[in-house]
Amino acid sequence: MTTEKRILIADDMHETIIPLLKEQGYDPVYLPVIDREGILKILHEFEGLILRSKTAVDKELVDAGPNLKFVARAGAGMDKVDQDYLNTRGIKAINAPEGNRDALGEHALGLLLSLLHKISTSYDEIRQGTWNREGNRGIELKGKVVGIYGVGNMGMSFAEKLRGLDCEILGFDKFKGTFPGDFIKNVELDELMERTEILSIHIPLNEETRQLFNETYLRKFKNLKVLINTARGEILSTDALIQLLEEGTLWGAGLDVLENEKLESLTEQERAQIQKLTSFSNVLISPHVGGWTFESYQRISEVIAQKISEEL
Repeated sequence: MTTEKRILIADDMHETIIPLLKEQGYDPVYLPVIDREGILKILHEFEGLILRSKTAVDKELVDAGPNLKFVARAGAGMDKVDQDYLNTRGIKAINAPEGNRDALGEHALGLLLSLLHKISTSYDEIRQGTWNREGNRGIELKGKVVGIYGVGNMGMSFAEKLRGLDCEILGFDKFKGTFPGDFIKNVELDELMERTEILSIHIPLNEETRQLFNETYLRKFKNLKVLINTARGEILSTDALIQLLEEGTLWGAGLDVLENEKLESLTEQERAQIQKLTSFSNVLISPHVGGWTFESYQRISEVIAQKISEEL
């Protein structure tokens, strides 16, 4: 069986991906419920693989596809993709941060505004029959210094959403010298740590960033009051976050990601951490849905199809 133009779609994708790929002359095979073992058995029949995060694209998987020309990750994060090994094999790595950047930016802003104005906690109290105006007095975003750590697609989207809310926006990105627009100030890490009051993390997970935001690192942010993490849970030490919340250093935290998001596999320590986090009234946690909207679901498919057309 020829592998030319055959693409295995091994995860749930918006229906638009099929006609878009067919228009380019590809033969997409849609198997959204296939597991890793199934992929390993048939990958030799394909020159392209599209998936989300159901399985790691490691040496074993790549070697099972001797005819692969590209691997496409339907999303932004590439922490489960061994890009170095793909490079040695001459296989193109594709992702689609442009597809869910707006969803993620809106979600980060939603977490922040809900924390500052105590929207979630006040609603919970009302459901319990308590009407507490003074106890739910909010804090305005206007005039605050927001630091964005990592100004790629996601960090820039968050900055764009903040524009017009009369806060000062600082951006730090070790790989970028300039940012588009005049609404975000490019600063060195020292200034970000000195002035940031609200910190939003937007960096990829890798060996350099894993547990980067531990207690020592967080305490270098001299004026930090609110922390938002919509990147990857393993970047932020949960123990450190709990420590700063317990002592009152932080006003609040909004998390769309956790160190372990598979609740059925939590260790006793991880379960205790989540129980502690959810006991704080000034913590919001959402189930890794920041970039997951009805619109981004379709847009990611469109971006993937476009990049396959342009980059191959």
